[in-house]
Amino acid sequence: MDDALEASTAGIRALKISLVILLVTTVLQAVVVATSGSVALLADTVHNFSDALTAIPLWVAFVLGRRAATRRYTYGLGRAEDLAGLFIVFVVLLSAVVAAWQSIERIVHPQPLENIEWVIAAGVIGFLGNEAVAIYRIRVGRRIGSAALVADGVHARTDGFTSLAVVIGGLGVLAGFPLADPIVGIVISVAIFVLLIGTVRSIGRRLMDGIEPELVDRVEHALEHVDGIDSIDRIRLRWVGHRLEGDASVQLARSALASTAEDAERTVRDHLPNLDEFLIRAKNAQV
Repeated sequence: MDDALEASTAGIRALKISLVILLVTTVLQAVVVATSGSVALLADTVHNFSDALTAIPLWVAFVLGRRAATRRYTYGLGRAEDLAGLFIVFVVLLSAVVAAWQSIERIVHPQPLENIEWVIAAGVIGFLGNEAVAIYRIRVGRRIGSAALVADGVHARTDGFTSLAVVIGGLGVLAGFPLADPIVGIVISVAIFVLLIGTVRSIGRRLMDGIEPELVDRVEHALEHVDGIDSIDRIRLRWVGHRLEGDASVQLARSALASTAEDAERTVRDHLPNLDEFLIRAKNAQV
């Protein structure tokens, strides 16, 4: 329980800090958008702002996940983290639609782009802000076992590269190709849609109790090295938020000790530090 609370606290801290960084980045970019009229930068700014907002439902999910189980929610509220992922998908989709609409509008009705040098600078700011958030979220997510936080970090890293696309658009305008800005805006929108596909798959897998096969291999490896276990019949794992739970059915050797099941559970926990509940169903070998 202490490990779970510590992991949730670390996750909330990471979300708070990354939220501040992204909001500062978004405000700086918005100022440049207002003075330059760059739709590519607008697309990137809207996306960065939506990314900042996605930290809020994930933050709420971490808080709910810390609540104790009740008679109605006997497994606790860890699934709130997966539901927050659905909200994130909606926000990202909305940002992609807005960015695409603004870019197409600018192609149909071209407008002069001003302060191009500032646009380029704002694109660099967007990249640095997103990369800082990506490094922090991924590092904390991996440490506490939160796939959602890691995915959010990878998302931020991808957004950083879309900010670099804004820089390319600004350079294109400077080179005498004014449509480079809205075209890059459309490219950013497409990149968001592509990113969304991977996010939907990841969230859908979690909602269907999908698990990384390497985690199952790790449990199997741990059980194979426990004295007294003759064979492994079944291993089941699932994510509940950023914590793991599961069970295993094993056949015990005739020479197995009474403490074999306890030893097996302890060994599995050593191999999966973010494991909460794990039940060993032990059957004695047939004589």
